[in-house]
Amino acid sequence: MIATDLAHDALDPETGDLRARILTIAERLFREMGYRKTTVADIAAELRMSPGNIYRFFPSKKALNEAVAERLLGEIEAELAGILARTDVPAAQRLRDFLLVTHEMSAGHFTANRRMHDMVEVAMAESWEVILCHIGRVEDMLGQLVEEGARTGAFRARDPRGAARCVQTAFVRFCHPALIAQCAAKERPTVEEMIDFLLSALDASPR
Repeated sequence: MIATDLAHDALDPETGDLRARILTIAERLFREMGYRKTTVADIAAELRMSPGNIYRFFPSKKALNEAVAERLLGEIEAELAGILARTDVPAAQRLRDFLLVTHEMSAGHFTANRRMHDMVEVAMAESWEVILCHIGRVEDMLGQLVEEGARTGAFRARDPRGAARCVQTAFVRFCHPALIAQCAAKERPTVEEMIDFLLSALDASPR
């Protein structure tokens, strides 16, 4: 019976909207109460429904938590994809924008609010599939950008994909929520200094 209901929900605009409302309420409660303290019953009470209705869309609290994380990470990916698509902008400027947005949105979503930071720390500790997929998609976009820059002569990279992985690894202190929080009091290097350094490492101009 549940499988039939879920199949119907996938086609029903109203229940599709309800799923989005559940995620919106869950995210708000995670921010206000904390990831660990928020229960499915709390979310259901906010929506004036039974916990059973929540479980129709999300088979467990873990699945609900992952869906919230996926939505937040999807917002970051959408911004990065928009930067990648601006082919009229030089590759070096797009790479700068790409890294800045990665840092700013990661900090804004996951470290500005301590309770959301806790949620992401747990996600990373448990190696949720959504986190791993996000890292892979960002790596792929970064690889495309460095490959394009190498083709046009903007970057010097014999192995653009390898160079992109190096950039991503070097920049992790500015996008990993735990590292952003831990290094917040450190003055150097700043995000701009790190980006300048990475761009200079890829620069194709004569030496």
